[in-house]
Amino acid sequence: MTERSRASIERSATHFRVGPSGLEWNGSELIIRIDERSAPIPVAVRGTVRLAAPRWFDWQWPLDPSGRHRWGPLAPASRIAVNFDSPGIQWQGHGYLDSNEGDEPIEARYDEWDWSRATLADGSSAVVYDLRTRDGAEHLIAKRFLPDGGVSDFDPGPRQALARTGWRIGRSIRSEADGPAPRIARTLEDTPFYVRSLAESTVDGQQVLSVHETLNGPRLRSALVRLMLPWRMPRLR
Repeated sequence: MTERSRASIERSATHFRVGPSGLEWNGSELIIRIDERSAPIPVAVRGTVRLAAPRWFDWQWPLDPSGRHRWGPLAPASRIAVNFDSPGIQWQGHGYLDSNEGDEPIEARYDEWDWSRATLADGSSAVVYDLRTRDGAEHLIAKRFLPDGGVSDFDPGPRQALARTGWRIGRSIRSEADGPAPRIARTLEDTPFYVRSLAESTVDGQQVLSVHETLNGPRLRSALVRLMLPWRMPRLR
């Protein structure tokens, strides 16, 4: 995607535009229209994602006691339909939509950030934030979002190591101790400071395929990575 200035932003109660891309709420589904160019090789990325959910959540939680970073799941369990002209991709599947906001850069607070989400047999979504802040403190949030709109805590199990990434970033996931050892099924995105994967783990006695991400704060703070970022995320006014 492309970083853009305030001059490229427009918003109302039902739409939000950033440059040529934007989001629109039509009363029943969220329509995301993407019109970008990839980097560093400039190829058109143009298409639409439609997201609909049987239940929407109005819920927010601080990610650590400072309250300077907050998370709110809007549609923890939803359906999406993807239709791209460039590249030619069409598919439908499970979706998840949340909101993260902060009063400071994420790397200013966190050294390690592991997140995972799994869909359980009853249709609920189990979400885990396993965070280590720069002062050495650990913060764990484990919430289960039920189809009837309820939200409950659960024990995600101990932290267990996963295979290092191609950029040698350590990553881990919470998984119940009496289940099989968790493992990476597929790496979706691998960068010097961030990785997103599919991981096999155990939640509530069930073997699940979790969407998992790791962010490494020291890597993101490094001068070398800062110099590399504009090559993958151009900055325009």
